[in-house]
Amino acid sequence: MRFGYGTNGFWDHRLDDALAIIADLGYEGVALTLDHPHLDPFADDAAERVRRIGTRLSDLGLAVVVETGARYLMDPRRKHEPTLVSGTGREQRVELLRRAVRIGHDLGAEAVSFWSGILPAGVGPDEGWSRLVGGVEQVLPLAEELGVDCAFEPEPGMFAERLEDVLELRARLGSPLRFRVTVDVGHGVCNEPDGPEGTVRRAGGLIANVQLDDMRPGVHDHLEFGDGDIDLPGVLGALEHVGYQGLACVELPRHGHAAPLVAERSMRALTDALMVGHVRSATRREGVGR
Repeated sequence: MRFGYGTNGFWDHRLDDALAIIADLGYEGVALTLDHPHLDPFADDAAERVRRIGTRLSDLGLAVVVETGARYLMDPRRKHEPTLVSGTGREQRVELLRRAVRIGHDLGAEAVSFWSGILPAGVGPDEGWSRLVGGVEQVLPLAEELGVDCAFEPEPGMFAERLEDVLELRARLGSPLRFRVTVDVGHGVCNEPDGPEGTVRRAGGLIANVQLDDMRPGVHDHLEFGDGDIDLPGVLGALEHVGYQGLACVELPRHGHAAPLVAERSMRALTDALMVGHVRSATRREGVGR
């Protein structure tokens, strides 16, 4: 497991500057959100921009995952719309995800992460599942062809909002190899019945992407570590226990006003949490050995 930082927490910075700061602070990767401030996948020069970003990541020694949770990339008035479960425009979301897969391939990304969207009022769950499965089925063949893992994130308030929903979606798709899971550990506090550690254990070897933040029960608000209820050493220990070796990136999209300081504090908290976790493990082993 290696720590990274999400570029959506650096919207006030040029991407080159943000990547340099992230690398200087000791992070080993980034979660790169496709959006107009840093990399607009619909821009005419997107291919050249991807090439330059790939070079920059390589020069800085940063691994990457691709995130697709931009708020107003496709519709300047409606947050996140259209989605995979919207009444109209779903093909635009599918096109975004297919572009994200291609960008992920070109950058050597470890995963491309996405979610379902909010089911419109008055639409039943059967239609929701039909829309969601149909949309993902249009993305997976390209991911299979290019060898890119699709990591689906359960998002509080969306149609697929818990890990159990993602596991059901995977089953409905026929359990494809390239369809895996994004775990946001804060959602484990906010929204999952067995907490973040239990969520990590249930997802296990399906985890392809991890987002790190703190939260409080029932409140979907990304907080700095220590401002919520997460047991950070415990959840990092759970990730190590299931053998997760990918990127675990800090996800604080509303903290860009102080991004360098927040990123520094976050790295310090993660380093301290790892040390505490190792002490806990050693203490447990000693107790068992007595």
